[in-house]
Amino acid sequence: MRYPEGGGLTAERRAFREGIRLKAGERFAAGEKTAVIAKDLRVSMRSVERWRRAWRESGMEALRSAGPANSPTVTDSQFAVLEDELGKGPSAHGFEDERWTLARVQTVIRRRLRVSLSVAVWRLLQRHGWSWQAPARRALERDEHAVELWKKEVWPRVKASRRPMVAGSSSRTRPGSP
Repeated sequence: MRYPEGGGLTAERRAFREGIRLKAGERFAAGEKTAVIAKDLRVSMRSVERWRRAWRESGMEALRSAGPANSPTVTDSQFAVLEDELGKGPSAHGFEDERWTLARVQTVIRRRLRVSLSVAVWRLLQRHGWSWQAPARRALERDEHAVELWKKEVWPRVKASRRPMVAGSSSRTRPGSP
């Protein structure tokens, strides 16, 4: 049996995995050995051992799916607090400039809400109507002369610093060497 195509853990894939765990649970009840179950169900022995431990402690219910792992962990009331904090600006949270990045938002969530989110920060913001923003105009501090100088003098050196492509040998011994 194969997993359904596509990224992420779909409901279909969660159901498939739950079915495997439940089959293992039936076999635990029948007294079968871990190695046999792992081989027959084509899963690791470590997974079967983990499932058996859960089954011993809480029965078949422990083998059921707990739902999607990426469900939102920030409630609406917590998000309202987060919006207030974001409204204060990055400098109010100790950041050196006025740019919000996902890493900075993640830090504020961790500090203020005591919630640890991984890469779900962008999805959380999107779900609440936030979008990424690009600057409408160039910074006033931009030094056009320095930019032009860098383009003319530094960039050609950086661009040309690659080794030239030449024919080579992948062998440790070179032709003509003893």
